[in-house]
Amino acid sequence: MERKVRVRFAPSPTGPLHIGGVRTALYNYFFAKQHGGDMILRIEDTDQTRFVPGAEDYIIEALTWLGIKFDEGVHIGGNYGPYRQSDRKPMYKQYADQLIETGWAYYAFDKAEDLDKIRKEYESQKKNFQYDCNTRKDMQNSLTLSAEEVKRRIDSGEPYVVRFKFPADTEIVVHDLIRGDVHMNSNLLDDKVLFKSDGMPTYHLANIIDDHTMEVSHVIRGEEWLPSAPLHVMLYKAFGWEDTMPQFAHLPLLLKPDGNGKLSKRDGDRLGFPVFPLEWHDPKSGEISSGYREKGYYPEAVVNILAFLGWNPGVEQEIFSMDELIKLFSLERISKSGAKFDVEKAKWFNHKYLQTKTTQEIAAQFMPILQQKGIDAPAQLVEKAVELTKERASFVSDLWEQTAFFFVAPTEYDPAVIKKRWKEDVPTHLKKVIEIIENTPFEKQKLHDAVIEEYITANQLNMGQIMNCFRLCLVGAAKGPDLFEIVMLLGKDETLARLRRGIETIKL
Repeated sequence: MERKVRVRFAPSPTGPLHIGGVRTALYNYFFAKQHGGDMILRIEDTDQTRFVPGAEDYIIEALTWLGIKFDEGVHIGGNYGPYRQSDRKPMYKQYADQLIETGWAYYAFDKAEDLDKIRKEYESQKKNFQYDCNTRKDMQNSLTLSAEEVKRRIDSGEPYVVRFKFPADTEIVVHDLIRGDVHMNSNLLDDKVLFKSDGMPTYHLANIIDDHTMEVSHVIRGEEWLPSAPLHVMLYKAFGWEDTMPQFAHLPLLLKPDGNGKLSKRDGDRLGFPVFPLEWHDPKSGEISSGYREKGYYPEAVVNILAFLGWNPGVEQEIFSMDELIKLFSLERISKSGAKFDVEKAKWFNHKYLQTKTTQEIAAQFMPILQQKGIDAPAQLVEKAVELTKERASFVSDLWEQTAFFFVAPTEYDPAVIKKRWKEDVPTHLKKVIEIIENTPFEKQKLHDAVIEEYITANQLNMGQIMNCFRLCLVGAAKGPDLFEIVMLLGKDETLARLRRGIETIKL
């Protein structure tokens, strides 16, 4: 019988969720849904010293905003809970004890200061110290101490850790669905700490036990976990769980846009884009970090942006719905090399999604921005202004720059346009335009024909000069949609008032 696909996204609540983590969650989600499987949200909080209040809620809110729907998890429950590692604490010790009993692990009593001293001695000889199959015979552990001494130390409350006992000179093979077989010799690996005397497991032990007991079929995670994979494979072997060991896939890193190296918050701050899905308020420092949601990105655009960072669907199409991504996704088409984050491409995706929204939707999102500017405009005016300018916008917030002149008459005029276009005869021609507007039915086509055909063309005048100066009076710059669309939306009285103000104000 084929095993049911069950994947998990297992972040630590140590701060905001990096977009690299979001991409990992997305790829897990695509894979699970494509195979009719389950998606689990598990919170890995074994390191209580790094726990940050609010981080867990932030993670859940961010993933919900992006449209990732979980089948089980810390926020919705399920048949394989609890889904928070600190709530699973009682179960881990029995597994650590099992590894001790079967000879796959041992107690180590070495004090932190003693280990630091040994490291410094190694460094003075230009060597790196590693607690492994070669050095453990010289350390304070249950492999070198008598059983009685070990019992005495534990009974007296002496601090200890449980370390994994790697067999010497053993070839370990990790089969990765993206990278193929990865080989590692056990002599190069340190005997990782699995369990601490405070009763908490380390990530490595808890991770394996949770994946096994939650019947996880595939572990899809970032490549920073690849060096830990040999230990995880050996833990499955040590527990006798090799037959149900999940398949591994290690995703490439997200790289900074302007060079190599992992994308960091510092890169985002330096280059002006978020590296977190939502805005984050650090409870300790009070620092606020920007988020995609608050920057005006649509969740569908963020999903599309991240889907392409490390995966290629092999088709020309670039804009995909969540359902289309689920249908096309495959681990085989994931790159082995890192993916550079492209800020301009991210804006392009959001621009494309903005264009799919109705004018009414965009106007409703734009209204609060207008209200913040102290503008109380009728919905009909806002909708028409949005309709005329939305193609120039990547974000709803861009619309203020594109439409401000519809709501507020210009008080300043672009000096570059004045220098290039405003000649001595311009006021005379604009006064004629005022006369034409006053005496022509106020309809777009009739005004267009009267000004352009019957006056400018018929008199062989400079079209660019007069029309740009006309626009300058209405807008304050040489920008905006069709000039006669602007005239119709401003209305006759406002158009005439702006033309007169421009003629009076603009001087050579």
